[in-house]
This record gives sequence, structure tokens and C-alpha cells, in this order.
Amino acid sequence: MRVVSRVLGWLVVIALLLCLLIPGFIAFRVWYVARADDRAPADAIVVLGAAQYNGIPTPVFQARLNHAATLFEEGVAPQVITVGGNQPGDLYTEAGSGRSYLTQLGVPPESILAVETGTNTVGSLEAVAMTVKDQRGQSVVLVSDPTHSYRSQMMASDAGLDARTSPTREGPAVWTRENQIMSIIRETGAVLWYQYHRIAGTDVDFPG
Repeated sequence: MRVVSRVLGWLVVIALLLCLLIPGFIAFRVWYVARADDRAPADAIVVLGAAQYNGIPTPVFQARLNHAATLFEEGVAPQVITVGGNQPGDLYTEAGSGRSYLTQLGVPPESILAVETGTNTVGSLEAVAMTVKDQRGQSVVLVSDPTHSYRSQMMASDAGLDARTSPTREGPAVWTRENQIMSIIRETGAVLWYQYHRIAGTDVDFPG
């Protein structure tokens, strides 16, 4: 009986350690990938969508689009892909709003492709993967907020893309240390949620 109690005690300790170590490791990976900035040549620059209002990107979305325009000017890829559908009642999609904004920044319209589907990151990246593969491409540079980079890269890789990340360093998502810490915490939970659904083989319904 004493041996059984000891074994159960160790199992509880191990379970508690795993409950601490796994989220801690993921939080570290979120932070680590957020620091990456890979601008090696690729087939396309992919801008992850964010909210827009009446066709005008929010400051968060604008920061991503500004960075994507910079990457295009640097010759990182010959094409920029904007992604994201719309919410019920919206007249504009995130992808369409992003395309319009990029043309105002001087990116040639023929170099911008709007993939106007997907209400979350995984759905948008699956649509992007199909589009890039149809063009016989494979490599993409993902543009999003720094702490969103790890999860988006994971999802893009799962969709069959050779994905690298070059996050924006501007905008509300990176203005304060508090914003960055809260984003890491949120993304740690989002990665755990995604991994759970991936292991379980069920659809991911996380909104971000």
C-alpha cells in the first residue's frame, strides 16, 4: 500500500511539472520566434489579416501592411498575398482592404493577390497554401505581429508551406512591454489549443 501511495505521489508531481514545463516551453518558443526576422527570398509575402472598418485597416493591420510593403520593396518576393474574409455584415474583407491599402503605398496592383477567405489564422493559411501551390510555389514569408509568428509559422508548415517569419516591429501590438507580455500569454494558450485539436484530429475554431 505504501508503494502504491508513493507511485501515485510521484505521478502527481510529474503531472504538475508537465503542466508547468509545457506552457513554459511554448511561451519561450513564442518569445524566441517573435525575435526572428527572415528576409531570405521567397515565392510570396503573406500578410496575416486583422480587423478593418469600412475598408480601412486598423492600426494593427496597417503596421503589418507597412512592413509587407517594405519587404516587397527590398525584393524579398515578387508577390504580396493578403488574406482574411469578412465578418457578418461587413461590406469589405480583410484581404480586400489590405490590397487597397498596399496599392496606396505604391505596391503594383498586379503584384498583390487577395485571398478573401478564412475567419481565423488556420483557415486563411490553408487557403493561402492552396493558392501558392497552384502557382507552383512553396516558400512564403509571413508578416504578422511578433508573438503571432510562432503559431502562424506552425500552421503554415502544417498546410505544406515552407514558411518563414518577418514580423512588424511597429503598431499597438508592440507599443508597450505590457502588451507584449499579454500577447505571449494569449499566444501560449492559442498554441496549446491548436495542438490539442491537431492531436485530436478535430477542427480548430480558435478565432485568432
